[in-house]
Amino acid sequence: MSEAPQTQFALQRLYLSDVSFEAPNSPEVFMVKEQPQVDVKLDTKNRQVSEDLYEVTVKITAQVTFGEKTAFLAEVEQSGAFQITGIEGDNLEHALGAFSPNILFPYAREAIDNLVVKGGFPPLMIAPVNFEAIFAERKQREAQTTQ
Repeated sequence: MSEAPQTQFALQRLYLSDVSFEAPNSPEVFMVKEQPQVDVKLDTKNRQVSEDLYEVTVKITAQVTFGEKTAFLAEVEQSGAFQITGIEGDNLEHALGAFSPNILFPYAREAIDNLVVKGGFPPLMIAPVNFEAIFAERKQREAQTTQ
């Protein structure tokens, strides 16, 4: 009688896989008094590295502008290497698309905030993100597309 593989989900390593910060109009932009426009984009991706190892990445791109002038553009890719065993199909997809990004997001958010502050700008406090809801919405869209 063969045993079912033991279920395992473990973060093996947490790391920044890409970081970028540009402030092309400094120091003049520090003297602007108008209200800035803030644009934050969020993306996730994952890939299988080996049999039981997966890399999951949360990418945050934040751009702040004053009219036509860019104050700064900050981008962070926060990645994690997750050992996942005994989880397959929809459960694996959920672990990679929702559960893992929920673990990584606070680190990505902190990294963006640190970059912005070190660039001489006020902190950029990005609101928490519900990756469970994003994942469920994407699955619902996929289901509608296949119908």
